[in-house]
Amino acid sequence: MAKIIECIPNISEGRDSEIIESVVDAVRNAPGVALLDYSSDPSHNRSVITFMGEPGSVARAAVELAGKAALLIDLTKHRGEHPRMGAVDVIPFVPIRETSMEECAKLAVDAAEQIWGRYALPAYLYERAARIKGRENLSDIRRGQFEGMAEKMKKPGWAPDFGDPAPHPTAGVVAVGARRPLVAFNMNLNTPDIEIAKAIAKTIRQSNGGWANVKAIGIMLKERGIAQVSVNMTDICRTPLYRVLETVRFEARRWGAEVAGTEIIGLAPMSALVESAEYYLKLEHFDGCRQIMENHLQGTT
Repeated sequence: MAKIIECIPNISEGRDSEIIESVVDAVRNAPGVALLDYSSDPSHNRSVITFMGEPGSVARAAVELAGKAALLIDLTKHRGEHPRMGAVDVIPFVPIRETSMEECAKLAVDAAEQIWGRYALPAYLYERAARIKGRENLSDIRRGQFEGMAEKMKKPGWAPDFGDPAPHPTAGVVAVGARRPLVAFNMNLNTPDIEIAKAIAKTIRQSNGGWANVKAIGIMLKERGIAQVSVNMTDICRTPLYRVLETVRFEARRWGAEVAGTEIIGLAPMSALVESAEYYLKLEHFDGCRQIMENHLQGTT
């Protein structure tokens, strides 16, 4: 079987469709990869792009995408709810089939080096590709955002893995890494009170004693006039979607709010959705491998 790696770059543009399409074209026109999904959010002012393919092709497409984003996106003019430090903010490589985390980490190192060499965009390595202790967590690298990176990069221990200790003047810096699949899961509240969303996010995220492998922030969706709890779930085997959703519902009621709707950004493993279906449908003795029709069609039983 062929090796398959997934790549999910996040770019700091979610409003200008012309720029978004131009950046996506770097993947759309790349040989050896399949563009699976891309979605944009104007409040976050961010787009998430998902593609797969054999390792070398995926890496080349990711580097080309980084160059296009650096050329077209000016962070000195960028405003959005989602934290960001680069025109292409993060580039993770994820092993899918016949590949290992070690192979993805090596791919991340090679891509980061090329991004600096070709586009003068300083690069940090994170998660399983990190080579310096304390840089595994993306939020630690991003802390300070674009506006604070120039000063941060001068501090001991914060020079980039590749590049000069100063951000690109308009494109900032990029984090390139290797990680497990994650689920980007947002829960929209029926309130415009951003402080409620921030309080709930603090309650559920692991760094504040909440659920394991959960990262969360409170965001205001100005176009819709509602607050959102935006979550990255980095290991759904340890903490399933339904558990986080039920906790957010429970906490929201403390302030007289409710979850009005949820959304998944990009792709999610089928197992994450099936597990939630089992919970909410109260299925007894359910065998997903045997009872899901698509598993039989794909020959996975």
